[in-house]
Amino acid sequence: MRLTTRSRFGLAAGFLALGALAGLAAAPELPAEMVTHWDGAGNPNGTMSKPAALAFVPALGSGLLALFAVLPRIDPLGENIESFRRHYDWFVVVLSAYLSALHAGIVAFNLGYEFDFVLLVLAGIAALYYYIGILLGRAERNWFVGIRTPWTLSSDEVWERTHDLGGTLFKLTALATLAGLALGDVAIYVMIGATVLTSATTLVYSYYCYRRLDANGDVAAGT
Repeated sequence: MRLTTRSRFGLAAGFLALGALAGLAAAPELPAEMVTHWDGAGNPNGTMSKPAALAFVPALGSGLLALFAVLPRIDPLGENIESFRRHYDWFVVVLSAYLSALHAGIVAFNLGYEFDFVLLVLAGIAALYYYIGILLGRAERNWFVGIRTPWTLSSDEVWERTHDLGGTLFKLTALATLAGLALGDVAIYVMIGATVLTSATTLVYSYYCYRRLDANGDVAAGT
Protein backbone atom coordinates (compact mmCIF):
# COMPACT_ATOMS: atom_id res chain seq x y z
CA MET A 1 0.00 0.00 0.00
CA ARG A 2 1.41 3.40 -1.00
CA LEU A 3 1.83 5.85 1.86
CA THR A 4 0.07 9.21 1.76
CA THR A 5 1.84 12.55 2.13
CA ARG A 6 0.53 12.77 5.69
CA SER A 7 2.00 9.34 6.47
CA ARG A 8 5.37 10.17 4.94
CA PHE A 9 5.61 13.43 6.87
CA GLY A 10 4.55 11.52 9.96
CA LEU A 11 7.43 9.11 9.37
CA ALA A 12 9.83 12.05 9.05
CA ALA A 13 8.51 13.53 12.30
CA GLY A 14 8.92 10.12 13.93
CA PHE A 15 12.63 10.01 13.05
CA LEU A 16 13.13 13.47 14.55
CA ALA A 17 11.19 12.51 17.66
CA LEU A 18 13.26 9.35 18.15
CA GLY A 19 16.47 11.35 17.99
CA ALA A 20 15.14 13.93 20.46
CA LEU A 21 13.93 11.24 22.86
CA ALA A 22 17.28 9.46 22.72
CA GLY A 23 18.95 12.69 23.76
CA LEU A 24 16.52 13.29 26.60
CA ALA A 25 16.90 9.72 27.86
CA ALA A 26 20.68 10.11 27.92
CA ALA A 27 20.63 13.63 29.38
CA PRO A 28 21.49 12.65 32.99
CA GLU A 29 24.70 10.97 31.78
CA LEU A 30 25.80 13.74 29.43
CA PRO A 31 28.38 16.42 30.32
CA ALA A 32 27.31 20.02 30.94
CA GLU A 33 29.31 21.06 27.86
CA MET A 34 28.82 18.75 24.88
CA VAL A 35 31.07 18.35 21.85
CA THR A 36 29.04 19.42 18.82
CA HIS A 37 31.64 20.23 16.18
CA TRP A 38 34.58 18.42 14.61
CA ASP A 39 37.28 19.46 12.16
CA GLY A 40 37.91 17.71 8.86
CA ALA A 41 40.21 15.21 10.55
CA GLY A 42 37.53 14.23 13.06
CA ASN A 43 39.00 16.10 16.02
CA PRO A 44 36.47 17.80 18.34
CA ASN A 45 36.83 21.58 18.15
CA GLY A 46 33.55 23.04 19.37
CA THR A 47 31.06 22.65 22.20
CA MET A 48 27.60 23.78 23.26
CA SER A 49 25.81 23.71 26.59
CA LYS A 50 23.84 20.52 27.15
CA PRO A 51 20.37 22.14 26.80
CA ALA A 52 21.39 23.88 23.57
CA ALA A 53 23.06 20.77 22.15
CA LEU A 54 20.02 18.58 22.89
CA ALA A 55 17.63 21.13 21.37
CA PHE A 56 19.52 22.34 18.30
CA VAL A 57 19.20 19.48 15.79
CA PRO A 58 15.60 18.51 16.75
CA ALA A 59 14.57 22.16 16.50
CA LEU A 60 16.34 22.55 13.14
CA GLY A 61 14.71 19.37 11.83
CA SER A 62 11.27 20.43 13.04
CA GLY A 63 11.65 23.82 11.36
CA LEU A 64 12.69 22.24 8.08
CA LEU A 65 9.83 19.77 8.28
CA ALA A 66 7.34 22.61 8.70
CA LEU A 67 8.96 24.52 5.83
CA PHE A 68 8.79 21.56 3.44
CA ALA A 69 5.13 21.06 4.36
CA VAL A 70 4.34 24.67 3.43
CA LEU A 71 6.39 25.10 0.25
CA PRO A 72 4.06 23.22 -2.15
CA ARG A 73 1.17 25.37 -0.91
CA ILE A 74 2.84 28.71 -1.51
CA ASP A 75 4.67 27.88 -4.75
CA PRO A 76 2.89 29.46 -7.76
CA LEU A 77 3.79 26.25 -9.58
CA GLY A 78 2.69 24.01 -6.73
CA GLU A 79 0.79 21.75 -9.10
CA ASN A 80 4.13 20.79 -10.63
CA ILE A 81 5.42 19.71 -7.22
CA GLU A 82 2.35 17.50 -6.89
CA SER A 83 3.49 15.65 -10.02
CA PHE A 84 6.57 14.40 -8.14
CA ARG A 85 5.12 14.69 -4.64
CA ARG A 86 6.03 11.14 -3.60
CA HIS A 87 9.72 11.73 -4.28
CA TYR A 88 9.55 15.16 -2.65
CA ASP A 89 8.05 13.62 0.50
CA TRP A 90 10.63 10.84 0.63
CA PHE A 91 13.40 13.42 0.39
CA VAL A 92 11.96 14.99 3.55
CA VAL A 93 12.01 11.54 5.20
CA VAL A 94 15.63 10.92 4.16
CA LEU A 95 16.70 14.37 5.39
CA SER A 96 14.92 13.87 8.72
CA ALA A 97 16.52 10.45 9.18
CA TYR A 98 19.93 11.97 8.47
CA LEU A 99 19.44 14.75 11.02
CA SER A 100 18.20 12.24 13.59
CA ALA A 101 21.29 10.07 12.99
CA LEU A 102 23.55 13.11 13.47
CA HIS A 103 21.79 13.96 16.72
CA ALA A 104 22.10 10.38 17.95
CA GLY A 105 25.77 10.41 16.96
CA ILE A 106 26.41 13.59 18.96
CA VAL A 107 24.72 12.03 21.98
CA ALA A 108 26.68 8.78 21.63
CA PHE A 109 30.00 10.58 21.26
CA ASN A 110 29.36 12.60 24.40
CA LEU A 111 28.45 9.44 26.29
CA GLY A 112 31.99 8.26 25.66
CA TYR A 113 31.59 6.04 22.60
CA GLU A 114 34.61 6.45 20.34
CA PHE A 115 34.06 6.59 16.58
CA ASP A 116 34.91 8.81 13.62
CA PHE A 117 32.13 11.39 13.59
CA VAL A 118 33.20 12.73 10.18
CA LEU A 119 32.63 9.23 8.79
CA LEU A 120 29.05 9.36 10.06
CA VAL A 121 28.51 12.81 8.56
CA LEU A 122 29.93 11.91 5.15
CA ALA A 123 28.12 8.57 4.91
CA GLY A 124 24.88 10.40 5.63
CA ILE A 125 25.65 13.11 3.08
CA ALA A 126 26.36 10.43 0.47
CA ALA A 127 22.92 8.88 1.08
CA LEU A 128 21.30 12.32 0.98
CA TYR A 129 23.08 13.26 -2.26
CA TYR A 130 22.08 10.01 -3.93
CA TYR A 131 18.44 10.61 -3.14
CA ILE A 132 18.76 14.21 -4.33
CA GLY A 133 19.91 12.72 -7.62
CA ILE A 134 16.74 10.63 -7.75
CA LEU A 135 14.60 13.66 -6.87
CA LEU A 136 16.19 15.89 -9.50
CA GLY A 137 15.51 13.31 -12.20
CA ARG A 138 11.79 13.58 -11.47
CA ALA A 139 11.34 17.22 -10.49
CA GLU A 140 9.12 19.45 -12.61
CA ARG A 141 9.69 23.19 -12.86
CA ASN A 142 8.92 25.05 -9.64
CA TRP A 143 10.33 27.87 -7.54
CA PHE A 144 11.69 25.98 -4.53
CA VAL A 145 12.91 22.47 -5.39
CA GLY A 146 15.63 21.67 -7.89
CA ILE A 147 18.33 23.46 -9.86
CA ARG A 148 16.86 26.94 -10.02
CA THR A 149 18.82 29.19 -12.35
CA PRO A 150 17.43 32.01 -14.51
CA TRP A 151 17.63 29.65 -17.49
CA THR A 152 15.96 26.58 -15.99
CA LEU A 153 13.16 28.74 -14.59
CA SER A 154 12.64 30.33 -18.02
CA SER A 155 12.27 27.14 -20.03
CA ASP A 156 10.74 23.74 -19.40
CA GLU A 157 13.16 22.20 -21.91
CA VAL A 158 16.21 23.68 -20.19
CA TRP A 159 14.82 22.60 -16.81
CA GLU A 160 14.38 19.02 -17.99
CA ARG A 161 17.80 18.72 -19.62
CA THR A 162 19.63 20.35 -16.71
CA HIS A 163 17.88 18.15 -14.16
CA ASP A 164 18.61 15.00 -16.12
CA LEU A 165 22.29 15.91 -15.98
CA GLY A 166 22.11 17.13 -12.38
CA GLY A 167 20.44 13.93 -11.21
CA THR A 168 23.27 11.86 -12.67
CA LEU A 169 25.96 14.16 -11.27
CA PHE A 170 24.55 14.12 -7.75
CA LYS A 171 24.49 10.32 -7.77
CA LEU A 172 28.13 10.35 -8.92
CA THR A 173 28.93 12.88 -6.19
CA ALA A 174 27.41 10.50 -3.65
CA LEU A 175 29.61 7.67 -4.93
CA ALA A 176 32.68 9.93 -4.91
CA THR A 177 31.91 10.88 -1.31
CA LEU A 178 31.74 7.22 -0.32
CA ALA A 179 34.96 6.44 -2.18
CA GLY A 180 36.63 9.36 -0.45
CA LEU A 181 36.06 7.72 2.92
CA ALA A 182 38.99 5.43 2.13
CA LEU A 183 41.29 8.48 1.95
CA GLY A 184 41.11 9.36 5.64
CA ASP A 185 41.50 13.03 6.56
CA VAL A 186 41.02 14.29 3.00
CA ALA A 187 37.61 12.61 2.63
CA ILE A 188 35.72 15.77 3.48
CA TYR A 189 37.62 17.68 0.81
CA VAL A 190 36.71 15.06 -1.77
CA MET A 191 33.04 15.62 -0.90
CA ILE A 192 33.39 19.41 -1.03
CA GLY A 193 35.27 19.32 -4.31
CA ALA A 194 32.76 16.97 -5.94
CA THR A 195 29.87 19.12 -4.68
CA VAL A 196 31.38 22.33 -6.06
CA LEU A 197 32.14 20.68 -9.40
CA THR A 198 28.60 19.31 -9.69
CA SER A 199 27.06 22.67 -8.78
CA ALA A 200 29.25 24.60 -11.21
CA THR A 201 28.65 22.12 -14.02
CA THR A 202 24.86 22.26 -13.72
CA LEU A 203 24.95 26.07 -13.57
CA VAL A 204 27.08 26.39 -16.69
CA TYR A 205 25.14 23.67 -18.51
CA SER A 206 21.80 25.37 -17.88
CA TYR A 207 23.16 28.56 -19.45
CA TYR A 208 24.73 26.68 -22.37
CA CYS A 209 21.54 24.74 -22.98
CA TYR A 210 19.40 27.88 -22.94
CA ARG A 211 21.66 29.77 -25.34
CA ARG A 212 21.84 26.81 -27.71
CA LEU A 213 18.07 26.34 -27.76
CA ASP A 214 17.54 30.09 -28.09
CA ALA A 215 19.92 30.28 -31.05
CA ASN A 216 17.96 27.52 -32.74
CA GLY A 217 14.64 29.12 -31.90
CA ASP A 218 13.70 26.09 -29.79
CA VAL A 219 13.36 27.65 -26.33
CA ALA A 220 10.00 26.68 -24.89
CA ALA A 221 9.14 29.27 -22.27
CA GLY A 222 7.57 27.95 -19.08
CA THR A 223 4.01 28.95 -18.33
